[in-house]
Amino acid sequence: MRALFPGSFDPVTQGHEDVLRRAALLFDEVVVCVMFNANKTGRLPLGERLDRLRAAATGLSNVTVDSHTGGLLVDYCREAGIDVVVRGVRGVSDLDYEMPMARMNHELAGVETFFLAADPALAHVSSTLVTAMSRQGRVPSAPAGGGRSRDAEGRQVRR
Repeated sequence: MRALFPGSFDPVTQGHEDVLRRAALLFDEVVVCVMFNANKTGRLPLGERLDRLRAAATGLSNVTVDSHTGGLLVDYCREAGIDVVVRGVRGVSDLDYEMPMARMNHELAGVETFFLAADPALAHVSSTLVTAMSRQGRVPSAPAGGGRSRDAEGRQVRR
């Protein structure tokens, strides 16, 4: 069975990478696809996001990387012959956001949504938070934290 893992991936986070790896274990093929989201302003160019996703998919032989910047997710699914969408959820607010879209995708095209609960060690990570931290020159060093961060050059710094 083919599955689609869509997102803006702006930037790709450890949480995205975790969901992608886990989805690759569950489905015959996973297409990870940068999608256009009218509610978000893109920070990274499309090409850079695709490159980062290709790097994240290294070693996952059943994962392909694509983009779809025009039309609905269900249009892409129809064109690609995909019947399942994979979504990672960090908590109730993510689920509240995702459920209406899942219902609409099913109503419009019969596309099912498969929710993967976020790894608890990564549930606090969002693209918005990663971007804000990187603007300050700080990047988390490990998912569990441990009181240490790294600056933009990779040097450990205290929080």
